[in-house]
Amino acid sequence: MFIPLHDQNRLAHVPFPVVNLSLIAANVAAFLFVQNYGLEPAASASAFSHGLIPSVFLEMKELSPELRVLPDSLSVITYAFLHGDWWHLTGNMLFLWVFGDNIEDALGHIKYLVFYLLCAAAGGLAYTISNIGSDVPLVGASGAVSGVVAAYLMLHPKVKVWVLVLGRVPLRLSAGLVLGAWVVYQVANAAFGPESQVAWSAHIGGLFAGCVLVVFMRRRGVPLFDRDL
Repeated sequence: MFIPLHDQNRLAHVPFPVVNLSLIAANVAAFLFVQNYGLEPAASASAFSHGLIPSVFLEMKELSPELRVLPDSLSVITYAFLHGDWWHLTGNMLFLWVFGDNIEDALGHIKYLVFYLLCAAAGGLAYTISNIGSDVPLVGASGAVSGVVAAYLMLHPKVKVWVLVLGRVPLRLSAGLVLGAWVVYQVANAAFGPESQVAWSAHIGGLFAGCVLVVFMRRRGVPLFDRDL
């Protein structure tokens, strides 16, 4: 659809987005050291031991002892630090790089970390509810990143963003247009799209959480919808 490259949106409250960069580093480190660069058998083992499996999370089934390294309840968070392959990781981290720093700026360091984890959990729960009884593990930061995208759309729809449309054409467009189209794409696929390996329900859960949470978690005086522009 499009690849975000850069937003023209300076930070106003934090000198350095330390949490956002730390989240990116944590995702990359998990892919390298927990998933062994996405190579088998580490990739599959980590997906079952740290990914979110609805049937296991709901205690309908149990993992084999060698895969049960963490409490099942933690998988609603840990899944968001694993990825299927390099492209999956790169896509999520690029969105986080472009848009996450401004959400950290609007919320503050600690609140942003809480916000990110809550959006990840909301995406995981949405996936679980949509796939009750499924043994297919969910991995990827898409739920959390969807929350970040939703928050950015709520805060900065008028900001200009450089994107590659269809992976080829560089354009400078408003965030409202670009991210609004992205949200519509997620909702349309969740509602009407064919079955695929993409967990659209996790995206929707993250989007909903991001929209709601940013309203209450933003710093006092930070306006919605770029009302100060």
